[in-house]
Amino acid sequence: MINSYLTSAQKQFKYYKSLGDNTFKQLNEEQFFWQAGEESNSIAIITKHIAGNMLSRWTNFLSEDGEKDWRNRDDEFVNSFTTKEEVVAYWEQGWSRLFATIDTLTEADLEKIVYIRNHGHTVTEAINRQLCHYAYHIGQLVFLGKMLQNEKWTSLSIPKNASNQYNAEKFSKEKKRNHFTDDL
Repeated sequence: MINSYLTSAQKQFKYYKSLGDNTFKQLNEEQFFWQAGEESNSIAIITKHIAGNMLSRWTNFLSEDGEKDWRNRDDEFVNSFTTKEEVVAYWEQGWSRLFATIDTLTEADLEKIVYIRNHGHTVTEAINRQLCHYAYHIGQLVFLGKMLQNEKWTSLSIPKNASNQYNAEKFSKEKKRNHFTDDL
C-alpha cells in the first residue's frame, strides 16, 4: 500500500499541474492579470502564491521547516509579473522543486516527521496537506479561467451534457485497477 501511496500522490500532483497548465493555455496575457476587484486575486497572483508555497515547502523538505525564513508570503499576493511567460516560468520552478523532492521519497520516509511553522507532520500528512492546498488554489485558477473564457472554454473534465456518453465508454471496458489519471 505504501508504495502505491507515493505513486498515487505523484500522479495526483501531476494531474493538478495539468489542470493549471491546460487553463493557462486557454488564456491570453490580459486574462492572466485580470482581477474582479481590489481584494480579489488574479490568476497571476494565485499562481505566484502556489509556486512560492512549493518552493518553501519542498526545499530541504526532510531537514528544514517548510516555512522558510526567506519566504515572503505576503508578497505572493502582490503582482510582480509583467508577462504571462514570467508567471508560467515561476509556476514551473515551483513544480520542478516539488517533483525533484517527491521523486526521491521512499517508503522509509513516510513516517518521518517534518515541520511546517513548527507543527509536526508525518511526511504522509505533509504530502496530503500540500495536495489539498494546491487543489484548492488550482480549482480557483480553473474557475477564473472558465469564467474569463465563458463559451470559448474547453472543458478539463467531463463536459456539460456528456456524462452519459462518458460513463457508457467507461462501463464498456473491463474492470481494472489503475489510477484515474492513467486514462487522461
